[in-house]
Amino acid sequence: MSQEVKQEALWRRFFKGLWFTVTLFGRVFRILLLVVLVLGLLAGIAYTMQLDEKVREQFNGRRWELPARVFARPLDMYEGQQLFADHLEQELKLLSYREVDEPTETGQYFRKGDKFVVNTRGFQFADDKEPARSIKVAVSGGKIASLAYADGKSPLDLMRLEPVLIGNFYPRHNEDRVLVRQKDVPDLLVKGLIAIEDKKFYEHQGVNPMAIIRALVANLKAGHTVQGGSTLTQQLVKNFYLTNERSWHRKIKEALMAFLLEIHYSKQEILEAYLNEIHLGQDGDRAIHGFGLAAQFYFNRPVWELKADQIALLIGLAKGAGYYDPRLHPDRALERRNLVLQVMRSGNVLTEQAYQEALAKPLGVVEKKPSGNSPFPAYLDLVRQQLQRDYKEEDLRSQGLMIFTAMDPIVQLTAETILQNRVARLEKANGIKKGKLNGAMIISSVQGGEVMALVGSRDVRYAGYNRALTAQRQIGSLVKPAIYLAALENSRKYTLATRINDGPVTVKLGSRKYWQPQNYDRRNMGAVTVLKALTQSRNTPAVRIGVDLGIDKVVQTLHDLGVQGNVPAYPAILLGAIELPPIDVQQMYQSLAAGGSYSPLKAIRSVMNLHGQLLTRYPLTVKQVASPEAADLLAYALYRNTIEGTAKELSTTLPNWKKVAGKTGTTNDKKDSWFAGFSGQHVVTVWVGRDDSKPTNMTGGTGALKVWSDLFRVLPTKPLQVANSSRLVWVDIDQSSGLRFNPACGKAVRMPFIKGSQPQKTSYCAPLEPVAPETPVITPTAPAPAPAPAGATVVPPKSSDPSSWIDNLMQ
Repeated sequence: MSQEVKQEALWRRFFKGLWFTVTLFGRVFRILLLVVLVLGLLAGIAYTMQLDEKVREQFNGRRWELPARVFARPLDMYEGQQLFADHLEQELKLLSYREVDEPTETGQYFRKGDKFVVNTRGFQFADDKEPARSIKVAVSGGKIASLAYADGKSPLDLMRLEPVLIGNFYPRHNEDRVLVRQKDVPDLLVKGLIAIEDKKFYEHQGVNPMAIIRALVANLKAGHTVQGGSTLTQQLVKNFYLTNERSWHRKIKEALMAFLLEIHYSKQEILEAYLNEIHLGQDGDRAIHGFGLAAQFYFNRPVWELKADQIALLIGLAKGAGYYDPRLHPDRALERRNLVLQVMRSGNVLTEQAYQEALAKPLGVVEKKPSGNSPFPAYLDLVRQQLQRDYKEEDLRSQGLMIFTAMDPIVQLTAETILQNRVARLEKANGIKKGKLNGAMIISSVQGGEVMALVGSRDVRYAGYNRALTAQRQIGSLVKPAIYLAALENSRKYTLATRINDGPVTVKLGSRKYWQPQNYDRRNMGAVTVLKALTQSRNTPAVRIGVDLGIDKVVQTLHDLGVQGNVPAYPAILLGAIELPPIDVQQMYQSLAAGGSYSPLKAIRSVMNLHGQLLTRYPLTVKQVASPEAADLLAYALYRNTIEGTAKELSTTLPNWKKVAGKTGTTNDKKDSWFAGFSGQHVVTVWVGRDDSKPTNMTGGTGALKVWSDLFRVLPTKPLQVANSSRLVWVDIDQSSGLRFNPACGKAVRMPFIKGSQPQKTSYCAPLEPVAPETPVITPTAPAPAPAPAGATVVPPKSSDPSSWIDNLMQ
């Protein structure tokens, strides 16, 4: 065999081997490729199923964490209802109603003198739905004189104006939105949105390939992004599920999820979700989501009241809420709005006339954006405190609860203004450095104990230290009504005419330890009646009675009246050496005002979920904790205090018909000034003092009483019905003896008595009984000997040292 033949055979074997190798690798490659494709397909299916589960899980479940919304009381309107015309208008303005010459739409009103025409918006309450109405209201003499439908054809017996939103409890990530349904949204908004953002919305399946190609070509020509190709569904997916990451991976994921969303849900459901999800602004940390909230944020009105120009502005913000912010960049916003109007016109969404009218209007955005912070943070503290008994904090921040309270916004604003103005004047009059004097005020209704207003500080909009709820301050003589109530319940021993020694007293505290309290003026008035001892806020009679009753009995009475905190059982509490926050004092006087019946103070009436279902109702609970007859006598004594006692200034500052009752309180060194009292309708507690506990140089009568008086001069209220109960009898009494009046014995005083407790003997015109020259030593009947109160001067019996740690606890 020649060399050439051998070489040819070798090449033939080589190519044959090569072909075999290539064939083998080809088969392996095809197998591998098939495996990869199969695995890729399986992975794609698994990934798609995972995305599908995520899409359905979030869209079917609770889609958003929604803040709880807190509302004031609704304004009940009926003939005879207590209401002033200016207060009605103020309430309408708080609800963002607009004054016009002729109301034609909801949220509008017209006023002429004391007559109104109002087009209400209606509201879904926990118990029923208040429809939108057009009404006529006439107010006269502080009452609704007539209420009827605006057509004048039929009267209206009762209606409720929607409640004012007073605050929110936000989700932790601070997203805020007001959920709306498509039927609540103007049709013009839906059509305009589709015309601008997604003309083929009702035709595509989540992704519009032609729109993507057009956007790609336009962006390549311009050299930068000038047009987007995302559908409304893709925009919703991006906002709802994804981040703002710019990558092909995210865009593919977005398109796939949009397709899956369209498979499972209707166009209406997707559009409704978009209307509530789209980001349309920023208020500090608070993100403004959805057209429902945006309408309020930019125009202070609900979304269904928006006009074409306002709708166009909000649609324009969907492209970039920060870039087109109308408050920061009005020129950009106006240009964008007009472009939206132009597209809406070219798409026949607007008529030519409507287009021209909208084009001619300014932006119309309210200058001061509605804050996400509550204008009433102190009251909101009370609401949160009571809600936490029944709801978890996370529920308050995420479940979209609707909380209806008893707050009266008119009373709240009035109380805030009065406290601020009077405390500033007191500060100046008493030479206190500006900003150092502070105060707190609580107002509740006598019947039911609903807290109508709460002021926690002079800085009423600052959500900081709430003095009304948390400031522990000595209450001074505010404690004395509890002592006298306990005494008057023992009607066989104590009546208002019972005479008590006003002279010095020494209380034994333990082995060789004594307490000698003094009257504020360090005078001895001899024997005084219980009525005079209370109205003049005498210290030693209160101590004598308290020790006689037993310290434990006084402590129990305080707890029965609603004082929650610890009350130490030592004698000094008889003169107010007990630290309580104003809310506890309010509870105590609430029970006194209600005839000795205890109703826990409450801010909340009911809680509803976002679907309108009632979750919790807070009904009135009442427990009789004191004799009604004794409570009536005490109320009379506190009324006399405002005529001839430490609060007699009220008899000159208030009109005669406005009968009230109350008690002043001053603590040691005049550090705290208090006044607590009530009318026939309202209970009010006022505290004035310094946070650093330095002296204010004010008594209860020269400080807190001034604030209280300022409020009741303007507060519409019902007068106190003074001791007119059938449980009582009235008898003319001789003050000097406490017996029935003898016409030969000077001036009589008419006093009420519990039936059977009135004196039977008639005075014989005897002189006052002399006070014993020696100071009696009395031993408290407390469960165990109590230590001397902090700061007390401990002296032996008959000591000539007049000093006492609590000398100033008088008023």
